[in-house]
Amino acid sequence: MPFHFILPTTSSFSFSTSFTCESHPSLTLNASTHRGVVKTLLKKHKRLPAASQGPNLPLILADLNGYLPYLLAIDAGLGNKLVSNEEVSVVLTSTPAIEWRPTLSDHAVPGKEMARVKIQSLEYELFFALSTVGYTHTLLARSSLHPLYVTSGAPLSTQARTTAITNATKHLLEAASVHDYLARRAEGLTTHPPCSDIAQSTARAMSLLALAEATLLAVLKDDPYPAVIAQDRNENDREWMYKAPEIPKVRAHLFARLCLAAADHAAQASSLCQAQGRGVSKLNEGLLRYLEDFRKTSRAKSCRFFGIDAELSGQTGNAIGWLRCGLQELGVESKEAKKGLSLSRMKKDWTERREDKKIERGTNWGADAGKLEEARVLEMLEAKWTKINDTMLTQPIPSPGTLIAGLPSGRDMHTIKPYQLPELGRESLEAMCAPPDRSDDFGDEQLSSDDDERTAVATPVGAFPGTQDQYARSTSAQYERSASTQHDRSSGTRSYY
Repeated sequence: MPFHFILPTTSSFSFSTSFTCESHPSLTLNASTHRGVVKTLLKKHKRLPAASQGPNLPLILADLNGYLPYLLAIDAGLGNKLVSNEEVSVVLTSTPAIEWRPTLSDHAVPGKEMARVKIQSLEYELFFALSTVGYTHTLLARSSLHPLYVTSGAPLSTQARTTAITNATKHLLEAASVHDYLARRAEGLTTHPPCSDIAQSTARAMSLLALAEATLLAVLKDDPYPAVIAQDRNENDREWMYKAPEIPKVRAHLFARLCLAAADHAAQASSLCQAQGRGVSKLNEGLLRYLEDFRKTSRAKSCRFFGIDAELSGQTGNAIGWLRCGLQELGVESKEAKKGLSLSRMKKDWTERREDKKIERGTNWGADAGKLEEARVLEMLEAKWTKINDTMLTQPIPSPGTLIAGLPSGRDMHTIKPYQLPELGRESLEAMCAPPDRSDDFGDEQLSSDDDERTAVATPVGAFPGTQDQYARSTSAQYERSASTQHDRSSGTRSYY
């Protein structure tokens, strides 16, 4: 948690080939310049190892926010709208041809990269750019939360933990605002989007998902149990030698309703994504599975907090019943229900070890939306409270079905604020009234973000670095010599070299 988005990549494009601006002749050149920077950064980001992509995200977000004002100015100029109270006149001279590589659509061939989609509208260029902004905000939130789950280093202090969660929440709410703006803007379109990544239902689902993740972070900030579990599994922790972990009382009933609200948002997002259908319009299985796991995790957390509320009231039997409701939501069987060897428990332990390795390496961690972490907390509390109930209280434990039927409605914590589009200032517009000082050649490069690697000449095995061109020339010369020899032999002559 949050979801690990993959940033899309794009091809080169020159705005001067499709648009002209009489009022501000340098506008198209400046837009092409900023777009070229974004295209190069997305290409480099894709090639970075997973552990190095996090520090590169702020630079990508800054350059995207630097490109958007120029793109929005051209879009406003096409509709004869004012930009910073100044009239901008843009004329379409030819149909633009732009390519983007989607990352949320399902792969037509398993194991093969998605093919690029061609868009011929500036509106969908704006959709891809703003979607990338939303994905980047989510990835920045993910990068902020990563230290909370690392168990190889020193545990974070309470202040550092709160700061990380607060920063992540800000990024998630900003991502929700961006996707919400796209969903509202797409309502007025009459054309069919070229792929599911920029469909109206997908934008609405991503907005709901970001809101659900931000709601769950409001609970995580004051939830002491995940920190206790992480501290217990941290080999570098020495605090247990002299101090027991502090577990303050929490507003259990409020947190339970917040978790139910997050589960409702995730369920709506999952329904919107599954409604895309099958085939080309289908979204990838990783996203669909994450949405369903997030819904289950949120409901399991709500059951845990209802159990904590019951335990604080002295109803240990009901508390254990709520914990078993949470395990049932996660699809994990209780240890009390089945003792001894269990194949499912062996599989769960193996999955936990694999997830721990992903966290340490900084790769695709959290793909289960926190199911394993919540299962650890539920099992810890169940073992503790069951021991107390068996030895001291002996209260009856109700069945999970009777408790689940009495779940209340959720309660929202955050509201999505309207997204503020970046706008060019008057000084920037006045500077672009002058004619361009150079040609707009950003569309000459026809290679995509990663096709240039495939067409490059590979270095032969054993060759000295930097001499691959000589090997290519020698191969061509040998082919010409071979062809000449064959021609001489067929004519009955002999050629000497």
